[in-house]
Amino acid sequence: MKKDIKKELQKRILVLDGAMGTMIQRHKFTEEDYRGDRFKDFKFPLQGNNDLLSLTQPQAIIDIHAQYLEAGADIIETNTFSSTTIGMADYHMEDLAYELNVESAKLARKAADEYTLKNPDKPRFVAGSIGPTNRTASMSPDVNDPGYRAVTFDELKTAYKEQTEGLIDGGVDILLVETIFDTLNAKAALFAIDEVNEEKGTDIPVMVSGTITDASGRTLSGQTAEAFLISVSHMPLLSVGFNCALGADQLKPYLKRLSNQTEFFVSAHPNAGLPNAFGEYDQSAKEMQSLIKSYLEDNLVNIIGGCCGTTPDHIRAIAEMAAQYNPRELKENIPA
Repeated sequence: MKKDIKKELQKRILVLDGAMGTMIQRHKFTEEDYRGDRFKDFKFPLQGNNDLLSLTQPQAIIDIHAQYLEAGADIIETNTFSSTTIGMADYHMEDLAYELNVESAKLARKAADEYTLKNPDKPRFVAGSIGPTNRTASMSPDVNDPGYRAVTFDELKTAYKEQTEGLIDGGVDILLVETIFDTLNAKAALFAIDEVNEEKGTDIPVMVSGTITDASGRTLSGQTAEAFLISVSHMPLLSVGFNCALGADQLKPYLKRLSNQTEFFVSAHPNAGLPNAFGEYDQSAKEMQSLIKSYLEDNLVNIIGGCCGTTPDHIRAIAEMAAQYNPRELKENIPA
């Protein structure tokens, strides 16, 4: 059932799924739901630990994957955005990191394989979601001590290495280092992936997706789109792109600059607009489809999907539009 994603990307624009968190919120899971039977006596609160639901509510996670696949997603992301020892430390569950990645990957693999079997001409792929963690290696969290760092490069590398091993052991096709606000964190992830590939004798394609945090056009650690691209282009990536923080219209200028400067495939999964005063996303599927259409008309992307606030309805609308356009052609001899 294995298909070559590079060949698929040359044929068509691939559609990435939408927000896992948005769909989980619809379930309104209680503390008891998060705990399940296995963690019913755990002494710390667990509500909000969405990655844990892969162990305690696996059917709900499979159902979310299936809804995105039914909507037309070619690539689904594992429920592992925070599944590192660093991310799980907030819930005192560091020892679960490897297991979370393996089991989440297996759930996504099962769902993707079922849909590939239904239509072998439209293979579905699993991307192992590797989030940025809640710590930054480039900046101090203490304004009174600018030299202080809450995490070191080696600590990040160790955490990402365990996550990568779990995702590969669980059966992912791709590794997606996403929502990058600090490129030094991403470099630790890429270094870890390189080590694991060397040790396992694997060659898993890698997607990298940064985050432009506001109208300054920079990442949180201060890089422009071009500087971000240069910082990660030392690796033979499958794709580079942007996700989160901005809606499709605000993200487009930075995506365009990236697309014009790279020889890699280009991805984008923007939010459903900007959050309202209650932190919710109001942009409809039709509105987002209209904005994404301009990406396709300008031939900017090879992979398109949704981030915060997006649902299967958004992904269905995006998939319908993407099917009408050719993928962005890879550029060669990019001027320095």
